[in-house]
Amino acid sequence: MRFAEVIGQEEIKHQLLQSVAENRIAHAQMFYGPRGVGKLQLALAYAQYLACQNPTAEDSCGVCPACLQYQKLQHPDLHLVFPIVKNDKSDICDTYINQFRELCIRKKYFQLDDWYAALGSENKQGLIYENESSEILRKLSLKSFGNGYRVVIIWLPEKMNEVSANKMLKILEEPPEKTLFLLVSEQPERLLPTILSRVQQRHVPRLTDRQVVEALLGSYPNLSVSDADSIAHIANGSYLAATQIIDEDNDNNVYLEYFESLMNNAIAIGQDRTKYEALIQLRTWSDKMAALTREQQKNMLAYAQRLLREFFVSHYAISKLNYLYPKEQALAQRLARYISTNNVELLMNKFDSAQRQIEQNGNSRIVFFDLALQIIVYLKKA
Repeated sequence: MRFAEVIGQEEIKHQLLQSVAENRIAHAQMFYGPRGVGKLQLALAYAQYLACQNPTAEDSCGVCPACLQYQKLQHPDLHLVFPIVKNDKSDICDTYINQFRELCIRKKYFQLDDWYAALGSENKQGLIYENESSEILRKLSLKSFGNGYRVVIIWLPEKMNEVSANKMLKILEEPPEKTLFLLVSEQPERLLPTILSRVQQRHVPRLTDRQVVEALLGSYPNLSVSDADSIAHIANGSYLAATQIIDEDNDNNVYLEYFESLMNNAIAIGQDRTKYEALIQLRTWSDKMAALTREQQKNMLAYAQRLLREFFVSHYAISKLNYLYPKEQALAQRLARYISTNNVELLMNKFDSAQRQIEQNGNSRIVFFDLALQIIVYLKKA
């Protein structure tokens, strides 16, 4: 990938190019920030630039043998590490490297559940296992293909299990000569503090609405400018979120229905209206949630937290502060009065707690039914 293919992020591109020009390349760097803003893409473009045989001051050439290998993610000095779902045959990334390359090339901007879907493992949690650290050491002990850098890109290092993380720490402390580690993280706070202290951290910010609009119009020629403006505003600086609004609107509709059902029944119980029937509906709701994949469950809980924030902000009637679709706006008009300063923090914390429990493989049926019962209590505090 070339820098020209990365949406926005001009300041970081400049910093990376300057580090090469001044020969100030830190051996371990971490790109961190929100989902869908170009972190992995920057890492790939940076690695390709370092390998390029005819780079300009602004980008790799894109046509030399090294660039062509990088565009296929098949350069022998590029090593990719990412979460996988362990099976009986293997627990190292190379087993799935072809699927990962294909996803990177096909989608460019993608998220973890896209990767799980490519693996056919939507209902399982991926990790970076202990043997991956040993595999990295083995690869780095081999002679470099050329005279350039050997690059190890670790996508979502927060998914390293404890043993793997400690082994990785030792590699970062004493890296082989001309070896570059590029970590790409969405949750750096989940990494060991000792790892964070050994990497040069680069925050990758949200894109501007204008950058998202221009990228959308280039990728979706049938999209109107006004629709692109609305989508960019709702996406809040994430190109991935913007494409999901276009490509996966059905998912958002389903999550909206789930959220509306939860709130309606919780409110009905709180007001003693058809209390028994509403309680049965909440039990049915928790069963439906339990039937979703883990990634869908986490996405639904994250979606609910976004709605709660927007419903709360809607009290202030400032359109620029609101990021709601028309269907969500209609629901906000009905439900926003149940979200106030008295309960918004309680509600947000409860949904966040449920999300963390799902991430830790908690019993989803219990997690969601407990969530529903607590929502009944918190809505009474509005």
